[in-house]
Parts: sequence; structure tokens; C-alpha cells
Amino acid sequence: MEKMETVYDPMLSVEKGAVGTETTQTKNQYIATICVSLGAVCAGTALAWTSPVLPQLQEPSSALNETLNSTLQVEDTSANSSSTSAFYLTESQGSLVGSMLAIGALCSALPAGYVADKFGRKKANLFLTLPYMINWLLIVFATSPFMLYVARFFSGIATGAMCVTAPMYIGEIAEVSIRGTLGSFFQMCLCFGILLTYAVGAFMTWVGLSWILMIVPLLFAICLYFMPETPIYLVKTGQTTAAEDSLKFLRGKRYNVEPELKTIQAGLAKSEESQAGVKDLISSIGNRKALISALGLMLFQQLSGINAVIFYTVPIFNSAGTGIPSDLAAIIVSVVQFIIAYVAAMIIDKANRRFYLMLSSSGMCVCLAALGLYFHLKINHITFTGIGMIPLISLVVFIIAFSLGFGPVPWMIMGELFAPEIKGVASGLAVTTNWILVFLVTFSFPIMNSSLGGHITFYLFAIIMVIGTFFVYTYIPETRGKSLQEIQNILNKS
Repeated sequence: MEKMETVYDPMLSVEKGAVGTETTQTKNQYIATICVSLGAVCAGTALAWTSPVLPQLQEPSSALNETLNSTLQVEDTSANSSSTSAFYLTESQGSLVGSMLAIGALCSALPAGYVADKFGRKKANLFLTLPYMINWLLIVFATSPFMLYVARFFSGIATGAMCVTAPMYIGEIAEVSIRGTLGSFFQMCLCFGILLTYAVGAFMTWVGLSWILMIVPLLFAICLYFMPETPIYLVKTGQTTAAEDSLKFLRGKRYNVEPELKTIQAGLAKSEESQAGVKDLISSIGNRKALISALGLMLFQQLSGINAVIFYTVPIFNSAGTGIPSDLAAIIVSVVQFIIAYVAAMIIDKANRRFYLMLSSSGMCVCLAALGLYFHLKINHITFTGIGMIPLISLVVFIIAFSLGFGPVPWMIMGELFAPEIKGVASGLAVTTNWILVFLVTFSFPIMNSSLGGHITFYLFAIIMVIGTFFVYTYIPETRGKSLQEIQNILNKS
């Protein structure tokens, strides 16, 4: 499969100060972005579901629980620690329940672009309501671990595709002046989905939690149903009148749609003339640099250990000896993550992308080193006043650092680096790489923790972030405020 249909690049549509933009209104662009970003809330609930649920389903005598209790000296203070289940999961079964989402996502990341091209961005997003509903229905009626495996696989299919189709929709409806802000809504709503799951999971059994979370994809489908298809897709499929209506809804009734329509048509014509495949990704120095940049950012995003840290938030907080219940601790972390994601959405266009990335990687490096030091002191029985606050402060600052940079920025830069003729195949490859890394980190962290110890594990993550900071400084080009052609000129310099 060498050729992929090209997705028109919205960066080529209307630049700042373009003709016809003087009466632009942004309210409906925000509304449409919020509606499609409810899909990110769905993804967040799927990602976070295992955190409050696995402790309820894990066998009390499992090796994982024994390891955590002995290594971290944890006393379970979870609100649902005494809940019972019709079946229990062994350590390996629990790990598989968690990692099946990544496997499902791997299967859907690449096909999602084809579906969006064939049926439309809006319909492609609406289709994802079905696998999310299948996921929750299988969970609430589950009578065996196998049903949970299948459910999580379906949630992965939906989540992997959502990470492609929702940003695509947002990118094609947003005007350049607010593109960065609207693009950050996906990460912010993902964080809200995590917060929602932690908050509800603190007071509900795993079945009750799943019933509640089933409401989210239904709300997503209802809200998105009333939003328009993207004007770029409508022009691409010859629906010019519908494209005019879409632009008037998004930009305001007084907006002069003709200049933007002509720009879109010209951009699509140019894209159709330059269809590209996988081999074209390495055909020029600019494409190679863009690919290495995108894949490198995805690599360091996941090798920061973000998913491992989120997964082990509860035992780390318990080991801190702060007296905070584990469910409350998880909520605190997710609240911080959501607030910072909101702040990032508001300030993301105020400073350079490289600045946020280097600030993020440096901050995470310090926090990971502090966590490694904490576990190092713990195993050597070294204690001092306030030592229990190290995990609390480290995790909170880690989440802040991740949410300001390596959370949202890699996805934004991925949409800005590639020429339109290779954007489809390049984005699909980058997203697939990301999900492979999610699976590897999620699967390997317990093994590393038990064989190497928590201190070595977090030290390794810290070293990786040092390399990540150097990678950003030396290799990632600045894309903020630059047109596609300016970015391509930078990439093609030897």
C-alpha cells in the first residue's frame, strides 16, 4: 500500500489578514470544537477506566498487589477497596485488560484517515460512538475476563481513531488566528475525561462507573450531529453550496465566503496533483526532517513515562504517608492536569512551540529524578522530615510540565510540519508509532519496576528526558506563526 489519499491542509486556506476575514466571528468555531472534543472526553474515560477499576477486580493476593505493598509500603485507602466482583483478575489478566486498548488503537489509527476521506470528518467521528457503546455494554454485562479484553479492544479502536479524526475536524474548521487554541481543546477534554473517571470512580463500583460513562458517547453523538461538516471536505466532494453554508455557520453570516472557497479549491487542486506515498516520506531532506521530528516527539512523549506515572498515582501517593485517600489523590492529580490543560489552551499561541517543549522536558526530567531519589532513599531506609512530600510535589509538577508541552504540542507540530501531499501517510505513521509506544511502556513498566526497582526505573525515564530536551533544542524547527511554505523552507535547509 504505497499511495494514500491526501488530506487538504487547512494551513493553506486563509492566512491572517486574508480577504473576507474582516467580519469573521469565532463563537461557532468554539462551539463546534467543543462538540467534537467530547470525543476526547470519551477517550479520556477509556484511558483512565483501569485506574479506579483494576484495584476492585485485582485478586487480593496477586503478585502485583504484593509487590506494590512491599515495595511502596502501601496501605490501601481506596474508597472501593472492599468492593466485591463476580470474578477477579490475576496480575497478567489485569495487565492485558489495560494494554488491550493500545492494541485496538493500533488497528484503527491508519484506517481512520481513509474512513474520514470516504464518509466525511463529521460522520467518521459519529461512527466512533458505536465502538464506545459496545465497550461499555460489554463491561457492564461482563462475566469473565475475556469480555473485558474484547471491551477494551473496542474502546481502543474508538480511541485510536478519535485521535486522528477529531483533530482533523478541528484543523479544518479553525481559522489560523485561533488554530493553536482550538487545537489544544482535544488535550484539555482528554484530561477532563480522566478527571471525570477518577471522580466518579471514587464513589461507584466498576459496573456503576461504566453505566455513568456510557452517557458520554451518547452526548458526543447528539452534540456533533447538529454541527456542520468541514468546508474543506465539502469542497473536496463537490458540495459547494453546503461548503458555503458551513463557512457561514463557522465564520458568521456576514462573512464573505468566496475568497476562502477559492483558496480551498486551489489548495485541493494542488494537493490532487501531488499524490504521495510512503516512499515520498524519505524522498527529500525536508520530508525526512519532518518525519524524524514528528516520530521523535511521539517517542519522547511516551518515554517520559506519563502513562506509567498516571497508572501508579494511587500507590505512590499512599507511600508518601500524607494521609490522603488514594482516590482523592488521583482526583487531585487529574484536577491539576485539567487546569493546566486549560491554561495551555489559552497561552499556547503566546510563546514558541520549542520553548514549551524544552520547559516541559526539563521539568519532567527533574520530577522523574526526584521520584527516583525518593525510592532510592526508601530502599536504603533513609528518612527525614518532609520526605513523604517528595512524591506528591513531584507528581503534581510532572503533570504540570507534561500538560504545558509534551502533552499537546507534539500533536500540534505533527499537523504543521508536513506538506499536504504527505500529511495523510505521515500523520498515520506518527499516530501508529505513538500507540505502539503506549503499549510498550504500559506493558513493560511493571516488569521494570519489579526487576530493576522503582528508583532505577524513574532514573531511566529522567535520562530519556535529558535526551529529549537535547533533541528538541537541536532538531525541532519553530512552527509558531509560520506559514506552511516558511516551515518547508526551514526543513529543506541542509
